[in-house]
Amino acid sequence: MRLNPDLHAKLTRLATQQGRDSESLVVEAVERMVNYDEWFMQEVEKGLAAADRGEFVDHEEIRKLIDRRYPG
Repeated sequence: MRLNPDLHAKLTRLATQQGRDSESLVVEAVERMVNYDEWFMQEVEKGLAAADRGEFVDHEEIRKLIDRRYPG
């Protein structure tokens, strides 16, 4: 994989700091990205299916969720 010089230097530095090789860091990063994208797409599909069924959360419920998560 071709990386620009700055990114290559950062990757090499990070690998050295972690006592790992650059390739294993790249594989781990790609795995994380693919797993996240796969999860995200599944969640989007669930949301679209719920919307198609007419399952929505009303404004007041969203306000309550936000207020609980971010009080004050």
